[in-house]
Amino acid sequence: MQLPFYKYQGTGNDFVMIDNRHAIFPKNNTRLVAQLCDRRFGIGADGLILLEDHAAVDFTMVYYNADGNLSSMCGNGGRCITHFAKFLGVINDNATFEAVDGMHTATVEGGIVKLKMNDVSSVSVEKDFVFLNTGSPHHVQLVDSLEQYDVFSEGKRIRNTIYGSEGANVNFVTQVGSDIFSVRTYERGVEDETLSCGTGVTAVAIAMHAILKTEATTIALQTPGGNLKVYFEKTQKGYENVYLEGAAKQVYKGEWS
Repeated sequence: MQLPFYKYQGTGNDFVMIDNRHAIFPKNNTRLVAQLCDRRFGIGADGLILLEDHAAVDFTMVYYNADGNLSSMCGNGGRCITHFAKFLGVINDNATFEAVDGMHTATVEGGIVKLKMNDVSSVSVEKDFVFLNTGSPHHVQLVDSLEQYDVFSEGKRIRNTIYGSEGANVNFVTQVGSDIFSVRTYERGVEDETLSCGTGVTAVAIAMHAILKTEATTIALQTPGGNLKVYFEKTQKGYENVYLEGAAKQVYKGEWS
């Protein structure tokens, strides 16, 4: 099987991207997905994304974690597939697409993609952390000395002991300024730290506002892979008009045989 693919990254969160409008990809082959994402024996990526036709909107996004399993929403993946759709000529500068968590809109301006995320109506503030779902479930925890923090070990422990087999993504955060936060994330499905997580920084921005660490509704997030911005409005219903903005880039293209 000759399988054309593209490699994308959004602030270091990287993806194998496949144009599947002609149903060329064996979608039930989780072993193949895991092999393609393997960094030693495959292409290497945090996940694999299929762009498919949709009957009513521009396209459908199908997202697999690096372990080969279908997953919940990926914010950086949503930004990258929007950039990919423009490259393919599926869209111009504006997109409406369906992902596993519902409909999204996005805009592309140069290499910057701004993606509308789902509203967040529930934020659970616990003693030492905040839990919320921004398309994927996220644990948010403030820590000291983030650069030296053992994200892998602590993230793995929290992901498994608190959240069980389903798991959750675990974000460790340090406040840098009144509206600036540094973030490192352990992602379920990848089962490792990633350089950036779009739904994760979205969760961090909302969580920091919810626990009164910031009054800002435009928040800058620093990740090991680059900088992102999250915008939102606080309403009586929760957090609405939530947007994730940052760079997305096509790294290379190739063919898997």
